Amino acid sequence: VQLQASGGGVVQAGGSLNLSCAISGRGFSTHAEGWFRQAPGKEREFVAAINWSGSTTFYEDDAKGRFTISRDSAKKLVVLQMTNLKPEDTGVYYCGSAPGIFTVVSRYDAWGQGTLVTVSS
Repeated sequence: VQLQASGGGVVQAGGSLNLSCAISGRGFSTHAEGWFRQAPGKEREFVAAINWSGSTTFYEDDAKGRFTISRDSAKKLVVLQMTNLKPEDTGVYYCGSAPGIFTVVSRYDAWGQGTLVTVSS
């Protein structure tokens, strides 16, 4: 499976961005996808995940109510809609593929290249 993340950019605090993860190869209809953020000098941390059918989602606490993860089966995309962005949301955002919804990096078996989000105060 190959994943390609896009949609990052620079936005002011309170603004919005939509990140997309294009998925090709096996697994779109069988695997879950997750978004992780890696801030400078920090480890990659979980943000949100969605199961293979889109029926189940899971968010880290600070993302609840601000971020929405969804999947477009026709386009083989997983989208992370981010609103009310904060400076602490800054980082490189990676999409990953896993056999289920997991919050730990080690359970993901494929990753995209990452897209940079910068939120200015």
